[in-house]
Order: sequence, then structure tokens, then C-alpha cells
Amino acid sequence: MTNIQESTYEPGRGASPTRLSTQRLDSFLTDHRMGALATIKRDGYPHLSTVAYQWNPATRVISIGSTADRVKVRQLTRDPHATLYVSSMDHLTFAVAEGTAQISPVSTVPGDATGREMLAMFPEFDNRDDAPIFLQNMVEDNRLVIRLQVTRLYGDTLAAELHG
Repeated sequence: MTNIQESTYEPGRGASPTRLSTQRLDSFLTDHRMGALATIKRDGYPHLSTVAYQWNPATRVISIGSTADRVKVRQLTRDPHATLYVSSMDHLTFAVAEGTAQISPVSTVPGDATGREMLAMFPEFDNRDDAPIFLQNMVEDNRLVIRLQVTRLYGDTLAAELHG
């Protein structure tokens, strides 16, 4: 016999969240591409930016493309602690990745390591004939890569199909 009661829906009361397993977190982050990156402003408050990202579960690194002149880059240069928040479209599932960011060098020569890393972040980029233009644009736009080395990863779901 158990004392665990099944969740009931009543006015003002919803379902209890279920913690996502490591496998489900990896799948969730891999399946999504957009999130909110929180960096720390000088006054200690968070600064939030909507970002496109790529998750590598093997290395536990989140890669984010940016330009060198963005506020988030200046803040991460000063304080590398950051958090990425990713939500499902219905907001019933979320993941939070906390860690320390490293900033790559700015792409300065078409085809350099930073440009190639940016190109690899977009596996859906299917016209390889356009790669030279892409790499030139990375230089002209002063692009770089923010690499968030994830040290803490967690998330919950209220979605019935993810419970269990």
C-alpha cells in the first residue's frame, strides 16, 4: 500500500511537475534551437537575450553564434557565468543549462576556425556552394562563438506524454 495520491485537477491546482531524466534533457535540448541566454550585468541583475543554439550532449557544450559588439559578449567577457533557458512551445516543458562561457576569437579570415565552427552549427545549411559566401559574411559581421560549458542541467515537464 502506498500513500502517493494521483494528481487531481481542481480550481487553482494543477498537475505536479516531473523532473526530466538526463536522456530526456539531452533530447529536449537537441530538438530545440532557440532559448533565452541569461548573463550578468554589472549591477548584478540578469540580462536576457533570445539566442539560437546547438547542444552537444557528448561534450556538454552549448554553442551560440554572436557578433563581437553584443552586450552579452561584453558581459560574458567580464563574468563568464551564464544560464540558458529553453521552453517547449506550450511552455509545459523546460530545460535550464548553467555553466561557464568561453568566447571564441572573432572570425577574421573566410574559412578560419571560428567561421567553420559557425558553419558546423547549421547542419541544415544544405547548399555547400554558398559556404564561401557564408564564411565571408562571418568575417564581415565580426562573428564569434559563445561556448557554454554546462556544469548543471535540469528541467521539468507537466506534459502527460513525458511523464513516467
